Amino acid sequence: MMTFVLLVIAIAGLLMVMTREAGAKAAIGVMVGVGVASLLFGSGTLALVLFIAAAVTAAAGLPGFRQGWLTPRVFTMFKKVAPKVSDTEKVALEAGTVGWDGELFTGRPDWHNLLINRNTGLTDEEQSFLDNQCTQAIAMCNAWDIAVERADLPAELWEFIKTEKFLGMIIPKAYGGLEFSARAQSAVLQKLAANESLMVSVGVPNSLGPGELLLKYGTEEQKNHYLPRLADGREIPCFGLTGPRAGSDATSLPDTGIVCKGEFDGKEVIGLKLNFDKRWITLAPIATVVGLAFRMFDPDGLLGEQKDYGITCALIPRDTRGMEIGRRHCPIGSPFLNGPIRGKDVFIPLDYIIGGLDMAGQGWRMLVECLSVGRCITLPSGAAGAAAYAVGTAGGFTRIRRQFNTPVAEMEGVQEPLARIAASTYIAQAAVNHTANMIDKGEKPAVPSAILKYHLTEFQRSVLTDAMDVHGGKTVTLGPRNYLGIGYSGAAVSITVEGANIMTRSLMIFGQGAIRCHPYVLQELAAKDNDDIEAFDEAFFGHAGLIFGNAARALTQALGLGRPEVPFDSESRKFAQAVARFSAAFGLCADAAMTTLGSELKMRELISARLGDMLSNLYLASMVLKHWHETRPVEGERELMQYSLCLLLNRTETALHEFLQNQPNRPVALTLRAVTLPLGRRWNKPADGLARTLARTISTATPVRDKLLAGIWHTDSDGPVENPVARYNALLKDYDKAEQLYRKVTKAYARGELPLTALHPEERFEAALAAGVFSKEEAEFMAEYEAGVLDMLTVDDFPFDEFARNKDTVIDHNPA
Repeated sequence: MMTFVLLVIAIAGLLMVMTREAGAKAAIGVMVGVGVASLLFGSGTLALVLFIAAAVTAAAGLPGFRQGWLTPRVFTMFKKVAPKVSDTEKVALEAGTVGWDGELFTGRPDWHNLLINRNTGLTDEEQSFLDNQCTQAIAMCNAWDIAVERADLPAELWEFIKTEKFLGMIIPKAYGGLEFSARAQSAVLQKLAANESLMVSVGVPNSLGPGELLLKYGTEEQKNHYLPRLADGREIPCFGLTGPRAGSDATSLPDTGIVCKGEFDGKEVIGLKLNFDKRWITLAPIATVVGLAFRMFDPDGLLGEQKDYGITCALIPRDTRGMEIGRRHCPIGSPFLNGPIRGKDVFIPLDYIIGGLDMAGQGWRMLVECLSVGRCITLPSGAAGAAAYAVGTAGGFTRIRRQFNTPVAEMEGVQEPLARIAASTYIAQAAVNHTANMIDKGEKPAVPSAILKYHLTEFQRSVLTDAMDVHGGKTVTLGPRNYLGIGYSGAAVSITVEGANIMTRSLMIFGQGAIRCHPYVLQELAAKDNDDIEAFDEAFFGHAGLIFGNAARALTQALGLGRPEVPFDSESRKFAQAVARFSAAFGLCADAAMTTLGSELKMRELISARLGDMLSNLYLASMVLKHWHETRPVEGERELMQYSLCLLLNRTETALHEFLQNQPNRPVALTLRAVTLPLGRRWNKPADGLARTLARTISTATPVRDKLLAGIWHTDSDGPVENPVARYNALLKDYDKAEQLYRKVTKAYARGELPLTALHPEERFEAALAAGVFSKEEAEFMAEYEAGVLDMLTVDDFPFDEFARNKDTVIDHNPA
């Protein structure tokens, strides 16, 4: 019995040492101490085992011992199996900064590092722009008019965008721009997301485009010339990166710039002869200046000995001879301005290179660094905004739409998608707002940009699908009254651009994060490249300590032991502790995958994807926790927070389970399962009761609905375009009164107090007044209310030949 007690003490002591990553000396101390106690109590066998284990630990764990025999052998083996990092991968890995994503790799996230930077919101100037200019802009948009009638924004809207400097949000005031924070840019795009064409037209110039590249890398002459003109819309920019053979693999672009002599402004100068074929370039059809990425070569050595400079970026005026621009693609759903750019033997001087000759060959680094910020803002903000509009419309529609004498929002089959819409919106808003705040604090979040781009655009796709489902025929019938259908069909655009989602999930999130965010891998690879055995020893054995620490933390916390202290309230504490637990499990699985698969992990994309899913859902859950912690919760928000975090933690555990199912090394997989899921899966999907609560919360006039809609256009329109969200809000404000009267007249009809032929609501209201069931005030109220309901349920119809572009092909099916 005493031997068993001492064994338990030894295991508990070692687990404590491991969870704290206290090092080999502490572990040796525990084993020697318990070993001595074992001798005193007559447990010689246990003492022998502990003394041998202590000796092995000393030989392998104490620097003075291991560096003489173990480290050189491990270093030699590591150099053979470590993956080779290409030059382009190095650029991507070095771009951006590591923040909270790095904390999640450690298995012991320090919440202080997340919470220290509070989101202070917008300045008065930024808030005024959001309330006024943004509201005016979106009030000029009707999706049908823009997508079908014009295939463009209205002329007065373009003029407004330019005059109010929407295209210059990122440009400093010194150059005539607005100099908005990342938070403000995100807020603007969320509000403009009611119309995808408008959001894209404003978002792209403020994201990956010449403006940002000029700001960071341009020469003073380039900045002084272009930035004021970009800010006030005299210049419309586009950026040509992708082409027929270079999409997600942008480094493979075949477009060339050959250094040569040519004539410019009547003089012979050294410049570049460009040949390029680009497509899918947003704003290209109307652009006045084209940013262009190409491979730069100097075969004749006109600039020196270097022949291949690599990817280079230049800025080219539209009227440059040889450049073909102006034709259009037709993006699915919403034909925002997008088209091809081609050039044959286009000669430009060297000072067209962004940043001048000094930046020749630096294009890939420039693009990656800009993408790491732009991908955090433009598409994720648009997705968050689109989701919020879906809350406004789907919640409102399902409350006023009645079937079987009840609002469809009371049907559980409808409540489930409504709850998903609410939670996805809440998660998306928390993620974009707090990640934008990180950018304003100086971070350049490379891995979070991939997380947000993938998951939030996928949220957008699923939210719009759910919104379409609950609307039924209202939104499958296109026309000016349809506020959802065109945006739904255009969701595929966000899924595809700025890094296709399939590639982002399977290659980028974990593939980049595994090296960039891991506390030790980058140091180990650097030590290998520099042949620095001392640096390798420090990094490798620190890495080993992390593995043991994560194993101990994952096991103990899964068993409910040693839960970490977290700075959250009682409502959210268990979720933060679960994030910490899964962080340890994720870190352990990530190390196991890298160790067992080595360089093969690059090709095991599904393994990488599931590890990326774990990291992503932990990141999103952290953003929800931060949002809950530093904003003032409103009535009903607790259930929304709980549903969202249950959903994210269930997704995290599912990704862990699927990783373990498919880990090719089965003994390792079984060991990992015993450590990370010793009691099996514990996080279920959100309960049906929460779903019912959320559905009612967003389909009635509640503080939660108001909070989710606060950042979008939810007010009445002064212009010709009506705001459907405002219309629904007005109906929901009177819903409780209307519902009582609906029930009153339904019961009267069932009792036979109203004529059997009174089948339309309007007929029943008149009959109820005549029969004394309704007062005059009640009858007038319901007549007006039902007129508003019917108007929101009405869909468009058109002349028979409306949709035929060639009217001569229309068949007269009823000639008689």
